[in-house]
Amino acid sequence: MSAQPDVSSTSGGTLPGPSFRGSDRPVSRRRRAELADAPRWQRRFSWLVALGDLSTIAVCTALAVVIGLTGIDAVDRARIGSGLIAAGLLVLALPLRRAWEGRTLGQGTTEFVRLGGAVVLADVALALGGLSLLVESSREWVFLIVPMTGLAMLVTRFALRKCLHHQRGRGRGLLPVLAVGAEDAVTDLVHRTRRDPHFGWRVTGVCTPTGTGTDGGDTVDGVPVLGDLDSVPRLAAAGAHGTVAVCRAPGWGPARLHRLAWDLEGTATELAVDPGLMEIAGPRMHITPVDGLPLLRLTEPRFTGLSRIVKHTADTIVAALILLTVAPVFLLIAVLVKLHDRGPVFFTQERVGTRGNTFKMIKFRSMVVDAETQLSELAGRNEGAGPLFKMQRDPRVTPLGAILRKYSLDELPQLLNVLRGSMSLVGPRPPLPREVACYADDARRRLLVRPGMTGLWQVSGRSSLTWEESVRLDLRYVENWSPALDLLILWKTFGAVLRSQGAH
Repeated sequence: MSAQPDVSSTSGGTLPGPSFRGSDRPVSRRRRAELADAPRWQRRFSWLVALGDLSTIAVCTALAVVIGLTGIDAVDRARIGSGLIAAGLLVLALPLRRAWEGRTLGQGTTEFVRLGGAVVLADVALALGGLSLLVESSREWVFLIVPMTGLAMLVTRFALRKCLHHQRGRGRGLLPVLAVGAEDAVTDLVHRTRRDPHFGWRVTGVCTPTGTGTDGGDTVDGVPVLGDLDSVPRLAAAGAHGTVAVCRAPGWGPARLHRLAWDLEGTATELAVDPGLMEIAGPRMHITPVDGLPLLRLTEPRFTGLSRIVKHTADTIVAALILLTVAPVFLLIAVLVKLHDRGPVFFTQERVGTRGNTFKMIKFRSMVVDAETQLSELAGRNEGAGPLFKMQRDPRVTPLGAILRKYSLDELPQLLNVLRGSMSLVGPRPPLPREVACYADDARRRLLVRPGMTGLWQVSGRSSLTWEESVRLDLRYVENWSPALDLLILWKTFGAVLRSQGAH
């Protein structure tokens, strides 16, 4: 997917539009159509989600009524009436809770939170109405059918979201973004949007303080520089971008941001502002108004108390259940490793855990028996960044070990580490002592929580990540940990393992 827009004239003629870098070349007809496609595509997806919700409500209601019918009598008429009322309440609650708002669909948890709020609102209204009218049949709708209908809508929306992500991965339906700020800040935004196309952004233009790109050129990582910071209002008002993202723009204070926000009022263009914080969000970030001034208040990350007990308990229960479920596979792999070269089944290695305490991490052996002694001979062929040792084609890996590593089966014994309490199901990557010896102060924050079998590094590229990216992802997890984040990472782990992305 290329982020550089097509600004050349076409045989079909051109339409008036903003010029690039002070040039008199207008935006081509093809480019205009491309820029208009994203909002139109967003509206179509909103209608598709609404149609999916309404169809799900109709099907679930009809099935519940038909299955419960015993004859046309007073009880059945009450059941049909309760079903129609429940369906009507759901249809009313969804727009009231803004569950069909296009900008929240397709990414994040807001979409599902609003859907859940609509279901709860309809359920409470039905319960109060049934209680006041003493309708006996409303109970099963309140406690069973309406919640099940909400779950069915959740599944439908998730399927639509996966289709949306597939299309965005192919470069379709992406919202054009004008990035504003210093060269390093806009470069970072360009990289992030390319790594995460599912979010739906594509940076198509850049404004920098000097009006030039990297090393004085006309582009920033392939994206054209459209002007300096003074050009932003004109470019934003032209309507060629769906979002203006301001990230660390020198000299831009509240007054200038307010003026830009006012200029964008009445247009379809949104304003997004980087608060300048180090990837801190979620439950730690709160907005506190002081005499009308909104302040971002950050609470201290919590790694102790009830949260730690809940996480440890969940880890133990889930790890035990997984271990019981995969016991036959566990035994089969152990036999195959032993038969392959008669060496040991398990490989244990000292790793660093919480607060710098060391532990023995267990894995199925995927390398030759003397792999550790060969490490010094291969040091010159290291392809890893920072203190990591990585090789795309490590000669020490056995043929069986390559298969185990591809699908992360060699890591199954780490469930025993989870049961012992030295590891968690989700957390930062467990480092080696020699890696920790090279840590800077920021990287040492990874040791505040227990290392995990999987984490943000696992679902974001695994071995293909650079050292800096690995540290950044682990710090993001440490700073923003929540039970919901753990569940999201566990869900994404299945897909990452099946795709075997970045595994070697």
